[in-house]
Amino acid sequence: MPLICVCSPKGGVGKTTLTANLAYALSRAGSKVLAIDFDVQNALRLHFGVPLSDTRGFVAKATENADWSPFVLTTGGNLFVLPYGETTESQRVAFDERLTQDEHFLSRGLSTLLNYPGLVVIADFPPGPSPALKAISRLADLHLIPLMADTASLSLLPYIENHRLTGEELNQKAGHYFVVNQSDNRRQISRDVTGFMEQRLGDRLLGVIHRDESVVEANASQQSIFDFSPVSAAAFDIELISKKIAGILGVNVGDGVVHNDLRPGF
Repeated sequence: MPLICVCSPKGGVGKTTLTANLAYALSRAGSKVLAIDFDVQNALRLHFGVPLSDTRGFVAKATENADWSPFVLTTGGNLFVLPYGETTESQRVAFDERLTQDEHFLSRGLSTLLNYPGLVVIADFPPGPSPALKAISRLADLHLIPLMADTASLSLLPYIENHRLTGEELNQKAGHYFVVNQSDNRRQISRDVTGFMEQRLGDRLLGVIHRDESVVEANASQQSIFDFSPVSAAAFDIELISKKIAGILGVNVGDGVVHNDLRPGF
């Protein structure tokens, strides 16, 4: 069970879009993939075609349920999503407090899912430090950090390297890696920042996603970039990144068979 955390110190870097499209890419290769949303904005579900009016999620009931797997939604094929869901402020606070005070709270809630054979789990987090990110980091196999090809993101590299996201080394298993998002060859500053990050990060930079209007249009239509524009530059870039992640984690791409639920032994 590989667990991938997608996190960033900065908002607006395309973190949720990247999480969703990586899930699609891995599932296209035959893996069964679960996307988990730890962001109160509850936006990840929309990338999987879950209606805006569907407010189901795990956080509101998390403190009352030892197993969070019943809140998983099947979104088609090998893809599943565990939405944050609609919550009251008191429910959100209670969830964060349990994450902070009970070191086993998260591992208990996700135990069934994290022990499901062959399941790839990719989790999305709010920008910056959060109780969920700190709690799950000890379980994670890899952290993926998207940054924009701009000077604001560039200035945050020391923040990440000084362990400010979780207060400790970001990943002690397969390591932490970066993605440069929305690199625009038409803009000098974007080219310069991309080049600097390529040189500075070396093998820790898994890929560069070029600016592509198809991504915005795919999001608006609640489709993956692979369904909306499979020959686009962004689709090529994200698929390449997904293959590198699979290689690092030794993910078996699966048998190409479409599964429809997460029942043990299915």
